[in-house]
Amino acid sequence: MRQPKYALAAYDVEAEDDEIWALCADAENLFGDPRLPARATYALLGCAPEGELNTALARARADGSAPLGFLALQILDKKGERVDEWCLEDVRVLSDRPCARDLSLLDITIEARQSPHNSFDYPQCPPLSPGYRLLGAEDEERGSCRDLAYVENGRPDLVEPSVRLLGCSPQGALRTALNAGEEDLGHAKLIRLDVSGRAIQCAVEGELIAWIPSGRGLVDLTLEPWSERPPNAAREVWELWDDGRPARPNSWARCGTEGRRYWLNTVRDNHAAHKPDAAPGGTYHLDGCHITDEPGFFCALGEAVNGPGGYFGWGLDALADCLCGGWGAGWPFNLVWHDAEVARTCLGLTPRIDNRPWTFEELLEFLAAKGIQVRLA
Repeated sequence: MRQPKYALAAYDVEAEDDEIWALCADAENLFGDPRLPARATYALLGCAPEGELNTALARARADGSAPLGFLALQILDKKGERVDEWCLEDVRVLSDRPCARDLSLLDITIEARQSPHNSFDYPQCPPLSPGYRLLGAEDEERGSCRDLAYVENGRPDLVEPSVRLLGCSPQGALRTALNAGEEDLGHAKLIRLDVSGRAIQCAVEGELIAWIPSGRGLVDLTLEPWSERPPNAAREVWELWDDGRPARPNSWARCGTEGRRYWLNTVRDNHAAHKPDAAPGGTYHLDGCHITDEPGFFCALGEAVNGPGGYFGWGLDALADCLCGGWGAGWPFNLVWHDAEVARTCLGLTPRIDNRPWTFEELLEFLAAKGIQVRLA
């Protein structure tokens, strides 16, 4: 019989050790990929359209609506200089009307999805700003507007189902609360376990809101998450960790790009803290035969430095932090990159723009700038 997949623990940020409230056979409605931002309706107020925006506007007048694609709103200061940027994706032009404040300009209604890379929810211009400069994906001019307005569309937000924890054996404070018939069961976190009962990773945090008996002294619990749910890719990663920390190299290689990203999350959470770094000047061998995407490079690098299931950064900023010490390798060191042609081919050579993944050449430049001697093999 398989051991419980999850442990339910009291949520206490100050506690050094988790107080286990229950062991749970399984969970339903746990996984969920982050949703794309919902489409919303906006008005470009006081707009002077140019280029593709003008073209889309003419088509919308004839056909009822027209696609525009990507639209960047450069936020301008009072001198007309760029101070920040806010972006919309999958833009569709719906309609236009003369601007009431200036009949030479237009108020243009669009429908769009907010870019997930925006660093704030809504753009705001500083005092005395002339508004926004409008640009396309390649910085092509699309005009300007004096303001942006959100148009309420009345669409209800989709509600995700609560997480159901099945076959739970309550203990400690939770068992006491259930026996007393308390309605407030408290805040908890759900932890994924391997077959030996060792914690792999925290899955989700939330509030216990209900329970029902499920036979043989067990209960089914309902958890309302307040943290993000693990993505669907976590399911495959956790299965690879079911027997404990992977002992075979390249266990991550069977995962797709999203699975590899989550693998990096998992190995970071399982990094052995307080383990002394190896002496500086060492040589590490990077197995490049599966580096077909950016996360694959960091999965392989973590194993090169710290063995199977090892971690040494999930991105270049995190890698730079690891080079400061405390993550397994003494800086500087040498890196032998085997089967480098796989990454050279798959990662491409295009200069980095926006949020495109790092290329093979850019990774080499970064490593060289950090004093890491790389030999391609």
